[in-house]
Amino acid sequence: MRYFIYIAFNGTAYSGWQIQPDAPSVQQTLQEALFTFLRVQTDVVGAGRTDAGVHAAEMVAHFDLAEPKDCGWMMNKLNGILPTDIAVKKIVPVIDSAHARFDAKSRTYRYYVNLNKSPFDRDFSLRLIGPIDFDLMNETAKQLLTTIDFTSFSKLHTDTKTNNCKVTYAKWTQLSEEKWVFTITADRFLRNMVRAIVGTLLAVGRHQLTPQQFAEIIASKDRCKAGDSAPARGLFLEQVEYPDELFKISL
Repeated sequence: MRYFIYIAFNGTAYSGWQIQPDAPSVQQTLQEALFTFLRVQTDVVGAGRTDAGVHAAEMVAHFDLAEPKDCGWMMNKLNGILPTDIAVKKIVPVIDSAHARFDAKSRTYRYYVNLNKSPFDRDFSLRLIGPIDFDLMNETAKQLLTTIDFTSFSKLHTDTKTNNCKVTYAKWTQLSEEKWVFTITADRFLRNMVRAIVGTLLAVGRHQLTPQQFAEIIASKDRCKAGDSAPARGLFLEQVEYPDELFKISL
């Protein structure tokens, strides 16, 4: 029986989602919690990787059990075992062929910034120093909607077969007088892609780059020409969407 598990986590203490040989990861922590009460090794496959320090309002993973279990019971067990920085939101049964990574239709990330110093958001947003032109960044971000190859915003030397992505939404939105968020949705993301895009857009917002230079960076397919990656602490995986057919099963 296959299940999708939806979790939220504060990524500050973790090396990212994926299991690492010598550092704590969200995937390993979740698998150990499942073993604690199921007493059987249960591998979980995530919708994607998140870098060290990146957070998730919604990460989705799948796992298999030999026999059906009550979803509410499993959720309560896990939330009682997992550390306070990881929470299970829900567990749902899916068809046997459902895959958390390959069946995802879209993923949405959000990057939060603060214009003023905040003792409450310091671990979950980037404080910006000096004036920033959000209107110019939004005009520039429209270029992402017509971009196909995102090599300029990808971590170097990855094992991906293609750097093509389809971005369907990319915009800065004001949440309060001092807080803004950049939201981006795509069918897939490359490693470090969102943080590289945000860092390069912030260079535009500071008038260090022009929109034309941003376009030239995209065309160059050269990561070295893009801006620095924004710090991980401001980035959240917000939502992963799937086809309805994956959830149409007979119990």
